[in-house]
Amino acid sequence: MTTKHVVRAALSACAVLALCTTTAGAAAMAAPAPSVLRVQAQGDLNDPAKKEIAMELVSSAENSSLDWKAQYSYIEDIGDGRGYTAGIIGFCSGTGDMLELVQAYTDSEPDNVLAKYLPALKKVNGSDSHAGLGSAFVNDWKTAAKDSAFQTAQNNERDRVYFNPAVNQGKSDGLGALGQFIYYDAIVMHGPGDDGTSFGGIRKTALKKAKTPAQGGDETTYLNAFLDARKAAMKTEEAHSDTSRVDTEQRVFLNAGNLALNPPLRWKVYGDPYSIG
Repeated sequence: MTTKHVVRAALSACAVLALCTTTAGAAAMAAPAPSVLRVQAQGDLNDPAKKEIAMELVSSAENSSLDWKAQYSYIEDIGDGRGYTAGIIGFCSGTGDMLELVQAYTDSEPDNVLAKYLPALKKVNGSDSHAGLGSAFVNDWKTAAKDSAFQTAQNNERDRVYFNPAVNQGKSDGLGALGQFIYYDAIVMHGPGDDGTSFGGIRKTALKKAKTPAQGGDETTYLNAFLDARKAAMKTEEAHSDTSRVDTEQRVFLNAGNLALNPPLRWKVYGDPYSIG
């Protein structure tokens, strides 16, 4: 994670997780099954190749790199009041998701180097405190990141809290791979809650302007409405005020009609150019 972008992106998955107690809210908004045929026509983000693209796109915005797998070992306090931010999706010691991750890791690997920090993680949850953690925890996090079991735990938590709810809602709304990714990137930054600046609230705002394909609406029109709503939400927070991941990334793909998110892909985030394929 480069210091250049941590304030802008703030690894926002953790930044809003404290406000989001469940991912069921997004799934509960699912529309009827007719969307399935549309998704098959426009791609499925669960396809391994598409999922890899999604991971690289998010990493370009969050980490200034397409190498998302290099982020398992990332950990620092970026000064946002949420304690340590770490790992591939920005798990935070102050918002509960880091605690859940380490607990899941310990459930599968009881003797891991992070297990001894569970009591401290429980105490600092909800604060920016490093009590009981500190440099020893940072070093042990980096050691654990070399363990495939810890990498798997990070992947599983990412999928459980962010990726799967986004893709499932996208499919229910009749969206192809691009729309599913647009949902995923929004959940990563804003969290899966229902307030105005969380994913659920952004989606509700978009629905006031356009129908989803599952409701008989035009996919491009709906996604433009969603991106408009997301930009408005981003601008309410200084850390998210740079909207280039929408303007010069997602909107570029949408304007090109690439609803299936097929490579080659060319985009910019914070002015930096990236490409896949």
